[in-house]
Amino acid sequence: MNFQQLRYVRETVRQGLNLTEAANRLFTSQPGVSKQIKELEQELGVQIFVRRGKRLVALTEPGKAVVRIVEKVLQEAENLRQVARDFVEQDAGTLAVATTHTQARYVLPQVVAEFRRRYPKVHLEIHQGSPTQIAEMVIAGSADIAIATESLDDYAQLLALPGYSWSHCVVVPADHPLSRVNRVQLEELAKYPIVTYDKAFAGRSHIDEAFAARGLRPDVVLAAIDSDVIKTYVELGLGVGIVAAVAFDPVRDTALRSLDAAHLFRSNTTRVALRRGAYLRGYAYDFIELFAPRLSRKLIQATMEGKGESYEL
Repeated sequence: MNFQQLRYVRETVRQGLNLTEAANRLFTSQPGVSKQIKELEQELGVQIFVRRGKRLVALTEPGKAVVRIVEKVLQEAENLRQVARDFVEQDAGTLAVATTHTQARYVLPQVVAEFRRRYPKVHLEIHQGSPTQIAEMVIAGSADIAIATESLDDYAQLLALPGYSWSHCVVVPADHPLSRVNRVQLEELAKYPIVTYDKAFAGRSHIDEAFAARGLRPDVVLAAIDSDVIKTYVELGLGVGIVAAVAFDPVRDTALRSLDAAHLFRSNTTRVALRRGAYLRGYAYDFIELFAPRLSRKLIQATMEGKGESYEL
């Protein structure tokens, strides 16, 4: 038994039992992956996969138990490497952060600038994707930290901690009739076409819930994943925009007006997610604390150990 065999099993499962895809991700040949898996099965005395001809179609019952242990063994092996690096190169290494457009564009720039000032030798990578995609990046080990509002607390493999709370705002052109309204109501919004987020992003579920609770059916003419796209089409007159309040910049968005909508839609919580059991480098904790000052290293470690799982804002 060796680590290569364990990695081959793990990657085969991650690629949906597709040996060709697993081989591509591992930069090796499909017959080589198949051979290593069979050798491991022979050593263990059990079949890990159900086969139909040359195809893998499912995990066997013992295979499910084997895969759980394989994940733990490989995670602990990586933790050992990280511990060593933390002592040998405390201020150098790589940090991969996966996040959504809104966080990357409007919230993280100041955090990144300060982090780079403190840790010039750390190679910082920012990966952008949907909440589901970034959660899977952390689970797969291709990112260390995920930051998003949706989905992160839906995964048992992740520890998702609350970072900060935020509200939506309504954006309209400067000459729009609603720009003169002091306290906009849902019934007024429903009279106009709506430009807002895709259902998977930035608290869209709270927007839909609010309209539904009033028996209103808004005409959503554009559902985007990008706040800048929403604002662009609002400027063009396509409709009234609903965006995260942090996405409105009065200095840059001079053609638009922002209307408070905290009284219309439930507040949202952006979370920081880590893979359970993963060892974080010291600078990773510092990045998290720059983003969410309440999330200290001590609190995160205590929660990882099961001593603070109820922590909320």
